[in-house]
Amino acid sequence: MISRLAKDKIAKNSSALLLGLSSLLILLVFLGLLWKAQPVLQEYSLGQLLSESVWAPLKGKFGFLPFIMGTLWVTALSLLLAVPLCIAASVYLVEYASDRLRNMVLPLVNVLAAIPPVLYGVWGVLFVVPLLGTYVAPVFGISSSGYSVFAGGIVLAVMIFPIMVSIMVEVLQTIPYELRAVSLSLGATRWETIKHVILKKAKPGLLAAVVLAISRAFGETIAVLMVCGNIPHLPKSIFDAGYPIPALIANNFGEMMSIPLYDSALMFAALLLFLIIFGFNLISRLILNRLEGQHS
Repeated sequence: MISRLAKDKIAKNSSALLLGLSSLLILLVFLGLLWKAQPVLQEYSLGQLLSESVWAPLKGKFGFLPFIMGTLWVTALSLLLAVPLCIAASVYLVEYASDRLRNMVLPLVNVLAAIPPVLYGVWGVLFVVPLLGTYVAPVFGISSSGYSVFAGGIVLAVMIFPIMVSIMVEVLQTIPYELRAVSLSLGATRWETIKHVILKKAKPGLLAAVVLAISRAFGETIAVLMVCGNIPHLPKSIFDAGYPIPALIANNFGEMMSIPLYDSALMFAALLLFLIIFGFNLISRLILNRLEGQHS
């Protein structure tokens, strides 16, 4: 009996220790980035760094607004494209598709998740960029090279599609069959059951899938870097070039470090990306907790 209690205590303390180490690691990353970003934060106010739109390191100007907006544009477009498609695909696979079709499609979707990001970038350069520049943009009377936040959004939407579909399918499969049976027995159609019962019950899980996809979208680098144009100006339309924060870090880190404050400015960009992702996940967690409380 004593041995069993001792083992239980050891397991409890070990779990608590690992949790503490994980939390400490996040704190250390934050403090490390903050420390490296101190020189530029001491030279310029936080308001200047976040609101200025001019990026000219040689002239000592470090405006991060174009990079923040480029990140938000690409992420928002990818979600607008991916979320409806992922929900529709997941509902079809769970509610309408045969077991044979489901067992054939889901492994293919998982294969998409294993493709290296650089291949998505190459696909974007070879197909998405020419399509937007030659065919789509002229329809709206816009002249564009195709390298734009729209191209970045499309490529990113394809990249986050597998993880969203996989999680959403698992969430929908956890909905008890009894809920479907009761709804159908009361005279509801299959679509009414899906819309008013299944999707409503699965809302917290679907939102969690979107949150995980957004976290990946915020930090995606290579593929987006290859198709966005990487011009540090504020995008005014979806056909304008953009410059997301991860692309800024990947393109410039290790180069021109002799420029005063340049290294610190890039560390501030990394800190900014860290805080955006952390803040978004925190807010999303609070929303999920509220939704789960409403459904319990």
